[in-house]
Amino acid sequence: MTTHRPVPGRLRAPAPGWTTRTDVVVVGSGIAGLTAALRIHAADPSLHLTVVTKDVLAAGSTQWAQGGIAAALGPGDTPEQHERDTLVAGAGACDVEAVRVLVTEGPDAVRELIALGTQFDHHPDGELSLTREGGHHRDRIAHAGGDATGAEIQRALIAAVERAPEIEVIQHALAVDLLRAADGGVAGLTLHVLGEGQLDGVGAVHCRAVVLASGGLGQVFSQSTNPSVSTGDGMALAMRAGARVRDLEFVQFHPTVMWLGPDSQGQQPLISEAVRGEGAFLVDFEGDRFMLGQHELADLAPRDVVAKAITRRMIETGKPHMWLDARHLGAEFWERRFPTILRVCREHGVDPVTDLIPVAPAQHYESGGVATDLWGRTTVPGLYATGEVACSGVHGANRLASNSLLEGLVFSRRIAEVLPGELRARAEPALDDRPEGLVSGDRRRAMQEVMTSRVGVLRQADGLAEALALLTTVDPGEAAAGPAAWETTNLLTISTALAEAASLRTETRGSHWREDFPDRDDSRAGHIDSWLVDGTVHNVWDHAPSTDPSTAGVPA
Repeated sequence: MTTHRPVPGRLRAPAPGWTTRTDVVVVGSGIAGLTAALRIHAADPSLHLTVVTKDVLAAGSTQWAQGGIAAALGPGDTPEQHERDTLVAGAGACDVEAVRVLVTEGPDAVRELIALGTQFDHHPDGELSLTREGGHHRDRIAHAGGDATGAEIQRALIAAVERAPEIEVIQHALAVDLLRAADGGVAGLTLHVLGEGQLDGVGAVHCRAVVLASGGLGQVFSQSTNPSVSTGDGMALAMRAGARVRDLEFVQFHPTVMWLGPDSQGQQPLISEAVRGEGAFLVDFEGDRFMLGQHELADLAPRDVVAKAITRRMIETGKPHMWLDARHLGAEFWERRFPTILRVCREHGVDPVTDLIPVAPAQHYESGGVATDLWGRTTVPGLYATGEVACSGVHGANRLASNSLLEGLVFSRRIAEVLPGELRARAEPALDDRPEGLVSGDRRRAMQEVMTSRVGVLRQADGLAEALALLTTVDPGEAAAGPAAWETTNLLTISTALAEAASLRTETRGSHWREDFPDRDDSRAGHIDSWLVDGTVHNVWDHAPSTDPSTAGVPA
């Protein structure tokens, strides 16, 4: 157990200039947040619900999801088979109960999404069109618009929220900190709403419950498939409120992100795994299909296997990227099945119909997050979490492709089942004596670069120590309060916990790859939990043996 690495216990911010009341605040407007809001409203229409989102309703990660949503919907497929694939991909770190919930409740959840108005792709005979992605042994990925699944789901959910005017929506609102009652539970939260929103400046929303659905932490790294709003705000807010986060070291790097050059920063174009599911394959600069012989599924192996293989080949050859060959799919297929990816590639000067696509791994998804039970409850009374911000246990050490949308859908539905019946009595915020601080926004680039180079795909003790040393020197001093500083302070908090967890886990498992500990060690499985006390990061590794017998002997 470690008990060091100081970070702010709360964000320095102006005193709230306005106050409002509601029953439930949902932070985030992707599939997890909007599903939670709609289902809670359906469960108890008398509750006053407020959805707050950092940008506009459609600006989060959901709209960027290309491949689709996984569920056992096809002939011959079963939840048990989906469970097996999920457990294998999770490399012995999944919560088996959570996985069972995901795969058994998933089909009905997707059918409900269809009933809500989501237009998935269908075959000419009317059957749902299903495809396959890495780690799946069945065609079970439902998709929309070819490769615009997330955008279609987002459209349908926004339309449903617009049909429920009782759900209040505040856009351009950054959640700053949780307001806690005397017992440590939820009393509300502070928001900073920009001028485009319904309110202006920093204010306080008093409420009885908060549902975090704020997405991931992609901007911790220099290159990510995540949008610019993904700065780990919900995870950092939860930590400052006393909640535990779990397994942050399991950061998934998508193997096939379009390489835009050595100096490219920020959000990068994703080349969906579904492209390989339809027959594309990886080659090196000599044209060799280097995934053959690496795994039984070759180019469709789980993402950690493919990302490691690409990285190894890049190191061996001294090349900055590898290639994805999808030329044989043909122009008509590309235009029908992957119109969005085709357009984006051409915008960057690559025509996949005639050219190889340069690809390299980049940060894609955080499998860990705010620790929850099977009903989305966190360790803070009245605080729930769902979607990428949460660690429900379904992803383990490496998320199976297209399980992320399903997780947000299933566990938001479960939160809605219990939340109305266990709402806390309204409480006034208690005096907050947590140590405050703020990191200047101009420190972000240096933090991102050290996290990418030292806590990225390849990790080893010296590099992790260097990252932690740099993070420790970042002084949360007298920076001017504002969104840039708040986001950067959130990034510092999450980067510190993530790097510490990666340093503690002295084994290779799933998406956590230690060069100095290259083997998976099931005698040292278990979870690493991180939390804040008085502005200090605490970490503990409960390295109990794996309780997942179905993955015994499965390589990391």
